[in-house]
Amino acid sequence: MKAYLTWLKQYAKKYDVAIHAWVLMTNHVHLLCTPSTATAISQMMQSLGRMYVLYFNRRYQRSGTLWEGRFKSCLIESEAYFMQVCRYIELNPVRANMVSDPADYSWSSYQCSALGKRSSLQSEHELYVRLGHSQTERQQAYCALFNNDIEGKQLNDIRQATHKGLALGSEQFKQEIETLTGLRVTESIRGRREGWRKHID
Repeated sequence: MKAYLTWLKQYAKKYDVAIHAWVLMTNHVHLLCTPSTATAISQMMQSLGRMYVLYFNRRYQRSGTLWEGRFKSCLIESEAYFMQVCRYIELNPVRANMVSDPADYSWSSYQCSALGKRSSLQSEHELYVRLGHSQTERQQAYCALFNNDIEGKQLNDIRQATHKGLALGSEQFKQEIETLTGLRVTESIRGRREGWRKHID
């Protein structure tokens, strides 16, 4: 995992991608980041994937691919969902019954945002900075967000948006993204005519 984080840091810097939150699980990775260009994340993930596959194959004397297809991603509306997605990412080890407290898992950004551990990988998002006037206040406010797990509709919305490449946010946000990009970022209802869309609240 150290090797993966090293190359993540390298390619995030190379392609100017700000990494806000992360968790490295045994068989997958979650990242919350802000790219500087439309292609920055794809370039970062492709370079990172190639490097890690070479490393993994050499270390374990194997060959072939390591990942199951292309990475999945979604656009999020920061004001409404940034903190929710941070919680979703950093609570992964808890939901997987690997630890009972996110603070006990070393391979995530929780120890940075909540406990003050320093990492040159992390870029503090504006919404995190707003949590308090000092770093201590921010850490305390961030910890308080984890008093309850993320579950139910919130959990389902994040998973669905990520797996299907949809946008996560308000109706207005989704419509603006579709107008700007020309891409569908909301889910359509089966059996309806072409172009009819169901927006997820």
